[in-house]
Amino acid sequence: MDSAARTSWICEQARGVGFDLCGVAPAEVFPELGQVATWLERGLAGEMNYLHDERRVDPRSALDGARSVIVVALNYNAPQPYSTEQAAVHDEDSPRGWISRYAWGDDYHEVLREKLNALVARMHAHWPEPFDARAYVDTGPVIERVAAKYAGLGWLAKNTCMINEQLGSWLFLGVILTTLELEPSLTAGEAPAADLCGNCTLCLDACPTQAFAAPYVLDARRCISYLTIELRGAIPEELRPKLGNAVIGCDICQDVCPWNRKSPVTQLVAFQPRRIETQSENGATLLAPELEWLAALSQEEFSRIFRGSAVKRAKWRGLVRNACVALGNSCIARQSEAHTRVVALLERLVAADDSLLAEHARWALQRLGVPHDSPHSPD
Repeated sequence: MDSAARTSWICEQARGVGFDLCGVAPAEVFPELGQVATWLERGLAGEMNYLHDERRVDPRSALDGARSVIVVALNYNAPQPYSTEQAAVHDEDSPRGWISRYAWGDDYHEVLREKLNALVARMHAHWPEPFDARAYVDTGPVIERVAAKYAGLGWLAKNTCMINEQLGSWLFLGVILTTLELEPSLTAGEAPAADLCGNCTLCLDACPTQAFAAPYVLDARRCISYLTIELRGAIPEELRPKLGNAVIGCDICQDVCPWNRKSPVTQLVAFQPRRIETQSENGATLLAPELEWLAALSQEEFSRIFRGSAVKRAKWRGLVRNACVALGNSCIARQSEAHTRVVALLERLVAADDSLLAEHARWALQRLGVPHDSPHSPD
């Protein structure tokens, strides 16, 4: 079987295990990878030190003898409202937060890894000759979105996401580095997909924290996803009001993207919002969850509830910290039952033996009209 036939067979098998897109790129230094060092030198990665791994600039350094990069994509666009349409899930009796739709269901790392391993197993079963193949899902030294561009899956947008003209940007990406010689999806001399962002700046303009240093350049230190997930310490106070009710990640730059207006909806059960058993009669859901529930979670409850969920990346302290900020940004009527409950909850966190949570709870109390030097506060 020649290299072109191999590529065709692999992409057919990728669809067979459930992927929506598949393409192959040569394992080489793509032009965009040379810009990573400059981005890192500017400090735009914040505290994400793992991005300094030198292997990220050349996929061949992640696997000896690598010749090809197989790139796959899986749609996760669940049918529920976007964050910009969240009035549809508003609850006046209890303020609600927002979890990015990629984290509503099962951990995408595990979902994609299972499918990638199945694809690798099919490859080894089909070709008996020895070859290496290593799969990564957002955890290896490979910049998947750049590889996806050169595998013909789409273009890199101004918000730095990869957009496919038919599917939009609600896509999880996975890669397989392999020593197999495969025909690239883009023929010799064929350019990657054209950048169809045009003059549109909706994603840049909609970002509450103005996290884009320029089109196509993200300042992670201001990105709500970074602040709510990757950052382990205190969220900069000047940015807290701009986080709104976000507790895990942010979808806004994708929610407003015109290319997502007709994105197909996934039917995969794994990516639908989880329902959680709680003492409440109706339980809880990861679609616009109650902030009081999140802020009151214990470490043990967090570990149990978010086992097998991408939310666990933020860790317990991060999630409770984020819930405090979101409570401070909520519009709770003074003298209401909700206000009384939330104030009591935040005061317990202020009094708890955790300086990070106490700081953010104290800030939230101030935002709710209960200064920390008032009788309601332990300070």
